[in-house]
Amino acid sequence: MAQAEQAARTMVIWCPDWPVVAAEIVDGYPAEQPVAVLHANRVLATSPAAREEGVRRGLRKREAQGRCPHLIVLEHDPGRDMRAFEPVLAAVEEVAPGVETLRPGACALAARGPARFYGGEAQAAERLVEQIAQRCDVEAQVGVAEGTFAAGLAARAGVLVPPGETPGFLADLSISALGRPQLADLLRRLGIHTLKEFAALPGPDVLARFGFDAALAHRLAGGRDERPLAPRQPPPDLDVTETFDEPVERVDAAAFAARGLAERLHEGLQRHGLACTRLGIEAVTVTGQELLRTWRHDGLLSVNAIADRVRWQLDGWLKSRHTPTGGIARLRLVPEGVLEHLGLQPGLWGEAGDERDRAHRALTRVQGLLGPDAVLTAVLDGGRADSSRIRLVAFGDERVARGTDAPWPGRLPSPSPATVYREPPPAAVTDKDGQPVRVSGRLELSGAPAHIQMGGEPQQVIAWAGPWPVDERWWDDEGASRRVRFQLRLADERAVLAVLEDGAWRVEGLYD
Repeated sequence: MAQAEQAARTMVIWCPDWPVVAAEIVDGYPAEQPVAVLHANRVLATSPAAREEGVRRGLRKREAQGRCPHLIVLEHDPGRDMRAFEPVLAAVEEVAPGVETLRPGACALAARGPARFYGGEAQAAERLVEQIAQRCDVEAQVGVAEGTFAAGLAARAGVLVPPGETPGFLADLSISALGRPQLADLLRRLGIHTLKEFAALPGPDVLARFGFDAALAHRLAGGRDERPLAPRQPPPDLDVTETFDEPVERVDAAAFAARGLAERLHEGLQRHGLACTRLGIEAVTVTGQELLRTWRHDGLLSVNAIADRVRWQLDGWLKSRHTPTGGIARLRLVPEGVLEHLGLQPGLWGEAGDERDRAHRALTRVQGLLGPDAVLTAVLDGGRADSSRIRLVAFGDERVARGTDAPWPGRLPSPSPATVYREPPPAAVTDKDGQPVRVSGRLELSGAPAHIQMGGEPQQVIAWAGPWPVDERWWDDEGASRRVRFQLRLADERAVLAVLEDGAWRVEGLYD
């Protein structure tokens, strides 16, 4: 990596199982017992005792309780998480300034200052862990690497990545480490499973094909800093401020104020063609006390994400042990990190944001009236034939493909056909002498495919690949299926997936 591309050494402090720990700190739930925190009916975090009983992140509530009947089940409360995390941030600030909140349970700071003051990165990490344990009685892990993203993964592993070795540390990690499930699912279907494979793609092609957020993720996968691809200084009028006639002392009033400020900030960013990646939240109490926190995000902060972080921070200030002296009289949001919002592909419902949310609410309403199966979405599943790899799942259910991680013997190589026919049309494939092409039991061809007829005039075959045999359910006389498949490139620039079964040809798919 060129010196100009090297990111600053970053230190991330991560508190394991934070939603569970926060529930113990705030509400007194025993974290040493089997505890699971749920969000949208799925396990978000577990205690070590729950993991010993087989409860894992992502399980549905019923399955988790089936594995551990005496499981203590709690609903996720981000405000509770932030209230418990605010004292941890205060403890870190006592020994290392410049802390930025990533999310409740994780924060980041530049490694250079603490490392120089305490005599090295390892000594600084040990001092921070000791400070958090003494002040808050909380377990923490520290990771150091180039950039916040890599340092966060290093913190989960409890390692200090040596300078310059961040790309090697990231190389073999799963693509799911990016924290972007939809992008990760798409990349897996394209045959990309590790961060190294993703980072090897040309950056301009990633931006053009997948959009702006994926381009940011591409830089992270290569161990480069999440500095914007098209940086610019924020205009001076983007800050938004709200002064309250009645000081804000309740969380519900704080949530209302957070939403209004978030919408104003987001509208101002959109007018300038910008997106926010780092947000400063400033508050002043009626007694003049000034409060400040900075939130960092690897992707682009939507209006909902901005509102959530402001609400969580106000909840943390108003209900933590470090309660401000009096209610909040003025609140200010500062977009400290902005970038040009270029190349973001619109989704099916238009631009990501309000339009998408409206569409999701409408689909959920339809499901409420007609049942969950009234709205279905397609998932590319495991299998050999492209016609059988599409599985429909109810909108809102987990879109997890079964059997796609392990290769299916006999599955066609990439790319997959762009069009797969529900009822494959018949065809006739002939050799240069006009004789039908046949395939023996030893996969020997009677002749090379030269023409294919699909209902109209015969088309010349200029290139072909195959045959790929499939012999399924050979033990079942009624369900047995034996066929071979060919990829044929035609003279008119089309390409087709042709299948020969029981002496008859048909076209299963069409390639773009």
